[in-house]
Amino acid sequence: MTKHTEDMEVLRSLFRKQKIATLDQLKHAIRTTSTMTVFRRLKALGYQTSYSHRGRFYTLASIPRFGHDGLWSCQSVWFSHFGNLLDTTRQFVEQANAGFTAAELRDLLHVEVKQTLLQLVDQKQLGREKIKGHFVYVAQGRERRSRQKQQRKEYEAAWEIGMSPLREELSQELNAAIILFYSLLNEKQRRLYAGLEAFKLGHGGDRKIAEFLGLDVHTVARGRREIFCGDVEQEGIRKRGAGRQSVEKKRRR
Repeated sequence: MTKHTEDMEVLRSLFRKQKIATLDQLKHAIRTTSTMTVFRRLKALGYQTSYSHRGRFYTLASIPRFGHDGLWSCQSVWFSHFGNLLDTTRQFVEQANAGFTAAELRDLLHVEVKQTLLQLVDQKQLGREKIKGHFVYVAQGRERRSRQKQQRKEYEAAWEIGMSPLREELSQELNAAIILFYSLLNEKQRRLYAGLEAFKLGHGGDRKIAEFLGLDVHTVARGRREIFCGDVEQEGIRKRGAGRQSVEKKRRR
C-alpha cells in the first residue's frame, strides 16, 4: 500500500469516528508536518470547511446532513451548504422575506456576522437600510430589495400595535386567548406561528416563546427560519391527531 493510499484510509477512518477535525489533528493522524500534504489528501476525498470557528474545522463532503436552512452542526461547529461565512451570510439575506438585522442573523447562524455584513455592503453584494431606528440588511437587486423593505415595514408595524404575546401590558385574558388560538393550529402552523412571534421579540425570542408556548427552543428556531427564509411548504402537514401522543392522553389509557 502506498503512503497516499494509507493516508486516505487513515483520514476516512478518523472522519467516520469523529465527523470533524482540525488541521493539526489531520496532520497528526497521517504523521506529517506538511499543510499542503493534508490539503492534497482532503481534496482527493472531497471536503468542506466550517464557517464558524474561523474555518478551523474540516469534514468530508459526504458527512453533513444539511437541514432546510442549509446548515449542519457537529460539536457546536457549524457548516453550510453555501460555503464560507461570507457566502452563507449573503445567501441568507437574499432569501429572507424581510431582510435581517445583524442580531437576527447572528441568532440564525450562531456566529457574529456584523463585520461580515458590512464587508458585503462595502463590496456592493448586499444593501443596508435604516428602518424604524435600526439597520436592516437586504438584497442588492432593486426589485428584491424593495419587497424586503416593504415586508420589514409591515412586520415593524405589527410589532408596534402590540401583536407579541409577551408584552407585559397584555392582559391575562388575552394571553389565555392566544394559548387557545395556538391549541387550534396544526403542528406546522404552531411552529410557524411560534417562529413569527420569536422574530418580533428579537434577540432571545426563541427561548422566551418556547417557554411561553411549551415548545422546544429548536422547534421555534426552525419555524422562524422557515417563515423568514421563504421555506414554507404547503404539503406534508400532519393530520390532526397524528404524531406522538401527549403524556396526558397516554395516562388516560
